[in-house]
Amino acid sequence: MSITEKTPIWVLGLPLIAVFIWSFNIVVTRYVAEFISPVSISFYRWLLAFLVLTPFMLPKVWKNRHVIRPHLKQLAILSAFGMVLYQGLAYTAAKHTTATNMGIINAFIPVFTIFVSWIILQDRPNRFAIVGSALSFSGLLYVMGQGDLGRILQLGMHWGDLLMIAAVFFYAFYGVFLKKWQLKLVLLESLYIQIVFSLLYHMPFILWLGLDALNAQNVMSVAYAGIFPSLIAPLVWMLAVQKIGPNRTSIFMNLMPVFTAIIAYLWLDEAWTMAHSLGGLVILSGILLAQKKIGTVSLASVKS
Repeated sequence: MSITEKTPIWVLGLPLIAVFIWSFNIVVTRYVAEFISPVSISFYRWLLAFLVLTPFMLPKVWKNRHVIRPHLKQLAILSAFGMVLYQGLAYTAAKHTTATNMGIINAFIPVFTIFVSWIILQDRPNRFAIVGSALSFSGLLYVMGQGDLGRILQLGMHWGDLLMIAAVFFYAFYGVFLKKWQLKLVLLESLYIQIVFSLLYHMPFILWLGLDALNAQNVMSVAYAGIFPSLIAPLVWMLAVQKIGPNRTSIFMNLMPVFTAIIAYLWLDEAWTMAHSLGGLVILSGILLAQKKIGTVSLASVKS
């Protein structure tokens, strides 16, 4: 039975909305990189999300503080990986690469998660994960070399792309830690505490690097980042997971490079080349292969 037979058509729009919001945010990140420093937009983003949530969440968090307190260390680690390292590196990468490349690299989160799970959870990848990951990585190299792998050997990998790869790698840790700990907390309360930690983490960087002022060129981008990808998209995504399940929902993440490329083409006039088409197809094929599981009738059933 298909998804559409099990659930109303409108439910399928939920993950599409979330992925579109996140894709648009990548393009916004690239656009605003010329008008505000990475640490400033990252700080303002989480400050705005904090201000919006506080009237609703602070009383609930205080009421449930005895449940939350034992998990503060874990929430602090999640905030460091998901909100500071990932977002901070992504904002920095935006100064040195295109939104299209950022969207393509962001699609590697499922692949990197497989190998981080191997390290932390001893969740050994199966042959599909290994082959799929190698295939995806070759596609990424093809895109980064603009269709010429020799270009990478001669000139080296693009600095912005390397930063984005590091950002995605850290986000993979975020996902694996969530799976490892499986915190029995209300999702919005968990998000709120992580935002508080992220603001605290930003303080040393602000004292060291300073904080750019908001102005007509950057304020709308900051507002978008603080509301849509920080609050609305996660809520819509969580609702989608409840309606159609985590595995089926996660498939929609593969649309992010496509959405990002289309938006970047229309807004930033970024070129979509044959190298992006061929490399993107190879990457997507590898990602889908990497998530394939070995059947129970085979040698051993291993999570991928």
